[in-house]
Amino acid sequence: MDATYVSNVLIDDVVEMTQYFADVATGEGLAPLLLVVGAVFVTVALAVFGALTVGAVGSLVTSD
Repeated sequence: MDATYVSNVLIDDVVEMTQYFADVATGEGLAPLLLVVGAVFVTVALAVFGALTVGAVGSLVTSD
C-alpha cells in the first residue's frame, strides 16, 4: 500500500462519515439531541484529559 491510497481511503471515509452524521443530526425524534449530548461529552472529556496531559508533561520538564 502506498501513502496516496491510504490518504484517499481516509478522505473518502471522512466524507462518508460526515454524510451519516448529517443524516442523524437532521433526523427525527431524539437523535439530534443525542448527537449534541454525545459531542459535548466527548469535548469535555477531551479537554479534561488534554489539560491533565499538558500538566503532566509540564511537571516533567520543570524543576521543583
